[in-house]
Amino acid sequence: MAARTLDDAVAAGCCPVGPLAGVAAGVAARVTSGADPAAYVRNLDDGHQALDAVMETLDCPSCVPTIETALGRLDGVRTARVNATQRRLRLEWDPARVTLDGLLATLERLGHRVAPFDATRLGGRTADAEGRALLRALAVAGFAFANVMLLSVAVWAGLAQDMGPGTRAFLHWISALIALPAIAYAGRPFFRSAIGALRTGAMSMDVPIALAVTLAAGMSLFETTRNGPHVYYDAALGLLFFLLIGRYLDRSLRARAFAAAQNLLALRAVTALVVGPDGQAEVRSVDRVRPGDRVAVAVGETVPVDGVVVAGRSEVDAALVTGESMPVAVTVGASVNAGTINLSRPIEVETHAAGEDTLLAEIARMMDRAGQAKARYVRLADRVARLYAPAVHVLALLAFVGWMTVGALDWRDALLVAVAVLIVTCPCALGLAVPAVQVGAVGRLLKHGVYVKSGDALERLARIDTVVFDKTGTLTLGRPRLAGMDGGSDDDLVVAAGMARRSTHPLARALTDAVPGAPAVDGVVEFPGDGLEADVGGETVRLGRLNWVGGRDGGEPPTHAGPEMWLRRAARPAVRLRFADTTRPDAAATVAALQARGLDVRLLSGDRPPVVAALAAALGIEIWRGGCRPDDKIHVLQDLAAVGRRVAMVGDGLNDAPALATAFVSISPASGADISQTAADLVFRGDGLALVAEAHRIARRGDRLVKQNIGLALAYNLIAVPLAMAGLVTPLIAAIAMSASSLVVTANALRVQAGAHGSKVVR
Repeated sequence: MAARTLDDAVAAGCCPVGPLAGVAAGVAARVTSGADPAAYVRNLDDGHQALDAVMETLDCPSCVPTIETALGRLDGVRTARVNATQRRLRLEWDPARVTLDGLLATLERLGHRVAPFDATRLGGRTADAEGRALLRALAVAGFAFANVMLLSVAVWAGLAQDMGPGTRAFLHWISALIALPAIAYAGRPFFRSAIGALRTGAMSMDVPIALAVTLAAGMSLFETTRNGPHVYYDAALGLLFFLLIGRYLDRSLRARAFAAAQNLLALRAVTALVVGPDGQAEVRSVDRVRPGDRVAVAVGETVPVDGVVVAGRSEVDAALVTGESMPVAVTVGASVNAGTINLSRPIEVETHAAGEDTLLAEIARMMDRAGQAKARYVRLADRVARLYAPAVHVLALLAFVGWMTVGALDWRDALLVAVAVLIVTCPCALGLAVPAVQVGAVGRLLKHGVYVKSGDALERLARIDTVVFDKTGTLTLGRPRLAGMDGGSDDDLVVAAGMARRSTHPLARALTDAVPGAPAVDGVVEFPGDGLEADVGGETVRLGRLNWVGGRDGGEPPTHAGPEMWLRRAARPAVRLRFADTTRPDAAATVAALQARGLDVRLLSGDRPPVVAALAAALGIEIWRGGCRPDDKIHVLQDLAAVGRRVAMVGDGLNDAPALATAFVSISPASGADISQTAADLVFRGDGLALVAEAHRIARRGDRLVKQNIGLALAYNLIAVPLAMAGLVTPLIAAIAMSASSLVVTANALRVQAGAHGSKVVR
């Protein structure tokens, strides 16, 4: 049987410790069984290589700095980043200077198993197996702790009633027989991590934990062999028991914080039913599907590719991909995305993109980059956590030496004080303070169709004081609609719409949308830049610009802010068709919500000033500017930044790319086609604008929770460390307090996901 993981490979003898001759051999033996390394190692454009991996044995966030430091010290490593919440490792390296085999060997020495990152390992059977292993260790520690505590109570009661030394020694030996195997089994996660850290010369917080357990158990065995009156098996087991409780609950909470990403990645189909030119169907892995292949999708199945429907009509559930809550009707010519679910009838899809080229994969990569990036608070927490391990050992040593110096305690009790200090000062709470909130916020926004492309975007969004909107494609949908007709009859409108059916001009499409039942007119001739001409009922009809169609009497027509077309039938007076851009339905409510939070909302547009003025008045925006060129927008943003304004630019991701790049933080509406191309930090999908206000609300809430978490973690240590050094905290109480601090911080971080509002604007 092939080895499944790094440790399994070593145990099976198929993977010797140390570098192997080839990269492929190293990956196949250490990372996953039977895996093709080329399927997981990606070649980047600049010549570097990258690997995303799951840290299967990463249970404590305080180990993250140790892993990052050990890998980062290797020559040729550009990026070594671990996200404790996702247990995700991102590696980028120069293959000319370091091999993947060398990187994996370093992880092996640290005592960590890794596997290529995929949806199955994130939320499937592997994760369940890890949870069961942790529960087994917890059960062993709990069983042994309960029984040893009963024996300890018997010893304590016997001391009060003059228990004989023989009986006491007998109970101590029974306790040792129960405790020592249980400690060896339940303490494996801590011992393995500590040994790995020491091998590389690094210090993780599992080192003081393993040291504390070893000291308590070793002291107890020493006292047992000498028939001493006091043993501390219950303290060692209690420490492991409560630490394992904390880690299991913390693991569950972190899984909940990243549930949105799990759901997203679980949408990926594994296989596709490809229909050949001869009509024969073949089941293929999605990795083997190529653009142009026709894929059959049965009812209830997940669409495996991005493409266009070429046969059939149905409805698809696209909630987790697009944020659309209602089923979407699709027919021939409609685009569908991988990860959507076919609901009603079979369809065939012509593949445009598959595998890692799909929108679903791009969203997953964006979410990963957002979760992996180091925001300002994350960098601060990492620096503090790196200093923790040396400081903890110094404090424990000072406590031991201090109590021995003053002579108030014997060496056994002084050592117990040092053990309590080692336990109580674990920085797990500080390590979780930021990433738990960050991942929770990104997952919450993903549910509503907002994709965070920059890791520190939410942190910057929480600090803004000014919002600048573009008009076309942002406050409006960029799709004209027929607003009215000046003069003319219903027959004129039908004739105009019939001629417009022969054109692809945006105004022509808007006209045909307004009169869907109008029959197409034959013999239409298009004059580029002017309009359309046709013979209708024996008379010449023109549809287009006023100075081209002619026939306008009475001087200049009344002013109209929006675009317009004119219809002239033979010698009759010209009829004006007025158009307007479609304002996003919740634009006014979104602007009002942002203003209610004290933000300065402005409007910049390249459109004509009268059009911009009308929209600004309708939305309640006091400061606006029309006729802006792209460089004008950049200058406005730079001027605002020069006076200390932190500006969020909300604009079309393709047209406003320079302005988006200039802003303090940027937001853009985008379709599936340009979601990866936009220059914005955050991208939202759909016709509503409420997600801009919702993203700002979540960003502010996340910022508050990060500050609360850092405050909670620091307050815990400021209180707990002096108490432990004063001898007022036993090792057992220290274990409970340390686990509780991590749980409090993680539970507080989950509040960022509370109170879902969907597309409703919340002030």
